[in-house]
Amino acid sequence: MSTPIHQMSVRELGQRMRDGALSAVTVTEYLLDRIDRLQPTLNAFTHIARASALEAARQSDALFKAGTPRSLLEGIPVAIKDNIYVEGMPFVFGSPLFKDRIAENDELPIALLKAGGAVIMGKTNLPEFASRGSTYNPVYGATANPWNPALTTGGSSGGSVAAVASGMVPLSLGTDGGGSIRRPAGYTNLVGLKPTLSRIPRADGFTSVLYDCEVVGPIGRTVDDVRIMMSVIAGAHRRDQRSRGFQKMSATSLAPSPLRILFVERLKGAPVDPQIVDLCQQAADQLAKLGHEVVIGDLPFDITPVTDNWAKIGNVCMSLIAKQAPKFDEWVTADYVARAADGFRLTGADYQEVIELLYTFRSTVGERFEDYDIIMTPTSAANPWAKDKGFPETIDNQPVGPRGHAVFTNWVNACSHPAVALPAGFTKEGMPVGFQLVADFGADDVLLDLAHQYEAAVPYTRQWPELGE
Repeated sequence: MSTPIHQMSVRELGQRMRDGALSAVTVTEYLLDRIDRLQPTLNAFTHIARASALEAARQSDALFKAGTPRSLLEGIPVAIKDNIYVEGMPFVFGSPLFKDRIAENDELPIALLKAGGAVIMGKTNLPEFASRGSTYNPVYGATANPWNPALTTGGSSGGSVAAVASGMVPLSLGTDGGGSIRRPAGYTNLVGLKPTLSRIPRADGFTSVLYDCEVVGPIGRTVDDVRIMMSVIAGAHRRDQRSRGFQKMSATSLAPSPLRILFVERLKGAPVDPQIVDLCQQAADQLAKLGHEVVIGDLPFDITPVTDNWAKIGNVCMSLIAKQAPKFDEWVTADYVARAADGFRLTGADYQEVIELLYTFRSTVGERFEDYDIIMTPTSAANPWAKDKGFPETIDNQPVGPRGHAVFTNWVNACSHPAVALPAGFTKEGMPVGFQLVADFGADDVLLDLAHQYEAAVPYTRQWPELGE
């Protein structure tokens, strides 16, 4: 039996469209129908761009017929997280404050996707201001995990991973400011990349909610899917000065040389679900079998200054949104009003102190990567919890706070290094577990080469959730 459209890889879809075995319109219509059927269960999308998606697909078909596709993304359906501007589409950001807002322009990564021929299918759900570890908001409600619709997809790219994991789309563009791509990818058996800062250039977007710690990145079902998106949108661009030292990324993975990998299975004082530790250890063992030097140890730098000051960055950014939106206090959830108030109370000296702390941390981490090529950790300390709750209150029978599940990820955003989330296997309850690989600054290609090698060696990266179809 031939592979159904929704289970085809990006490369296979593209090849079939170039060969004429499929049309972009056929693929788009098939996936729009699938979105219509699964959206009531999963609530992955906040906006479905039916008319513009079909028009883009017709343009792709004309270019396929002429033999002039623009890139490997020509005709490939892509979903976009609803904190990224797409011209003419809603930009709600999960908040009643923006419930009637329509984006007037494309943020630069969207312009690059369109220039490559991608078909934008719509916008995906997220927590209010992309600032929680679980995807629900007062405008659109909660997103469900395709592997168990009673549970969360995590956050903040929760709608994006639900759309990809369920086969609504093969790819989504999300954002990651503290683990917002990697943790949801881990909860849904997907590949999620947080690139090096400005590896994907950015411009013309909304106010950052986490200074320069937030980046855009691809979410796909395979490393090759993710790499293809990167080959189209990652590279130097004059609109983003920091991107201009980067070269265009290849769409093909190479076999990596033997690498030095430090496996950090837990952080001091932070509980981790035992099943997560066991599955990540198995993944580390697999990397060792592939010829890499894997050692177990602690992080070789102190992340406490980052974690202790992390809220200050978000609070200052929230206060800027409040300053720009006169009805902020009236329309947003109370905890964000409080966060903005905290941000207003910080002085310029307070904030500059945090920025300099970030720069010092980046220097330290860069120096420590002289000793290791890769640092490996779980993506999350907890398995998915109820979709209408903000966070798990206990991990391994120990009480934790709102970021107890998220201890492994935000230091990577603080240092601006690239990290990829990969599947580690499944719990006894049948829920996916993920791990992350973190590489040196700018070593996105090395990271994806290693990820591709690992993926080829394990079978569960290609399993699908049962959705009652």
